[in-house]
Amino acid sequence: MSKTLKATSMDHVNMTVKNLEESVEFYKNLFGFEIKKEQPEDKSKIIGNDNIKLCLYEDSEMKPEGAIAHFGFHVENFDEIMGICESLGVTVYYGGPIQFEKSRSIYISDPSGYDIELSEVLGGGL
Repeated sequence: MSKTLKATSMDHVNMTVKNLEESVEFYKNLFGFEIKKEQPEDKSKIIGNDNIKLCLYEDSEMKPEGAIAHFGFHVENFDEIMGICESLGVTVYYGGPIQFEKSRSIYISDPSGYDIELSEVLGGGL
């Protein structure tokens, strides 16, 4: 019997957001995420696609500083990121792609201030 669990991918991220509808629209417009479950009693929605789920809970007083440095998504159409972000008015930090190991990454923020890394190669190729 193994002494460690063999995790193969991230299942979901649970996040507090300043404005639920604004956050849902951001992730829907940028990543094509769909609403998977409405939870109005908790001011919450679960959104995502077949591989990624975000559980968003609204708290207009939330402060992301220090909670998460950033979280990352691997993006298959990496070369299209700059144009898509520009068309949606999403600010790209550091002037564009940053090299890390065998991959390039682009950094953006969502409406609540969470930093997001968009990577060309899953896990930087490590």
